[in-house]
Amino acid sequence: MPYIRTLLLLALLAAFPPISTDMYLPALPRLQAAWGAELATVNLTLVLFFVCFSLALLAYGPLSDSYGRRPLLLAGIALYIAASILCGLAQGVGQLIAFRMLQALGAASGSALSMAIAKDLFLARERQQLLAHLGVIVALAPMLAPVLGGWVLKWLAWRWIFFIQAAWAVIAWVGVLRMPEPLQNKVPATLGQVMGRYLGLFQNKRFITLNLLMALLMTPIFAFIAGSPAIYISGFRVEAQMFGFYFGGNALAMMLGAFTCSRLTRRRPGLPLLWVGFAGLTVGGLVIWLIGPRGPLPFAGSMFLVTYCLGLTRPLSHNLVLEQVSHDVGTASSLMIFVYFVAGAAAMAAISLDWSSRIRVIALLASGSGLLMLGALHWIARRWEGALKAVQ
Repeated sequence: MPYIRTLLLLALLAAFPPISTDMYLPALPRLQAAWGAELATVNLTLVLFFVCFSLALLAYGPLSDSYGRRPLLLAGIALYIAASILCGLAQGVGQLIAFRMLQALGAASGSALSMAIAKDLFLARERQQLLAHLGVIVALAPMLAPVLGGWVLKWLAWRWIFFIQAAWAVIAWVGVLRMPEPLQNKVPATLGQVMGRYLGLFQNKRFITLNLLMALLMTPIFAFIAGSPAIYISGFRVEAQMFGFYFGGNALAMMLGAFTCSRLTRRRPGLPLLWVGFAGLTVGGLVIWLIGPRGPLPFAGSMFLVTYCLGLTRPLSHNLVLEQVSHDVGTASSLMIFVYFVAGAAAMAAISLDWSSRIRVIALLASGSGLLMLGALHWIARRWEGALKAVQ
């Protein structure tokens, strides 16, 4: 497939999580009021989405290693389309939670297999550029999704948010239908063999360690996603339409970070960018702690710095983890994103608790993960020769 066409299709697939969550974030306070539910209950539509999403990832990867990426994507996206329509027809928070879990099972196909397809088609240096370009494009989804969701709430019922998600998924399904199968060498997939593949990955200390570290790195942004409606709409009294712009600023920061990464790594090593990004994340958390509670603009500005640093390091981090495996790539991609979203679901559940200041919880997660990564990078560089080769 031509590079641009592949890039756009992978962007559609990788954008399933932000499209599925960020578009309906402005509706959460309205659903909470309409159904008389607690914030923690309504946020289960987010938390359980990511739990089911993560579990489904573990199945898609190994199955795609045996039967190909294309059939699994077609089935998963079709399930997503049906579940999105059911979400739009939900009559209570219990039904919405159940249908969101079903929606997650379909959405997982796109996220799990977009990384595997990138590994199938591109070598390390070209794949690093692809992931950086992908980060720029995919960042548009969380930038535009809450804005679109806010305008849908202004003119239409919240149910149309899910009907629009279904229509968007139809476009992705047609793109996959026209895609040639990227996997050339398929391997068997009995249950014992699948378990053996995962066991082999758990024995790969470099892969598992880097995977866990990179998953913890993204917990601040997941906490922000789940906590932002309460912070902006309920706390700062921002209108739903304006919430989309405040939230979209973080997506812009993620996109700018990924764009900076793509430009600077064309002819330069990526390792210095990791050091800078992790240091910036630490500083950003401190800034959120100091000025974030003062109002929506100070919080948005300090969060912008944190998200920019995450966008700067994310393509390099993903490529670094993928470079630790040479076979069973679909399985490795599934496990990688599974750990990533389990950590995210935990952060979402944590931010939904009755904290006196959710803003400062996000600040602690940002500074803590930044410091952890600075220490881990120093340790890895000294102990594991060649582990950082992909970014050097």
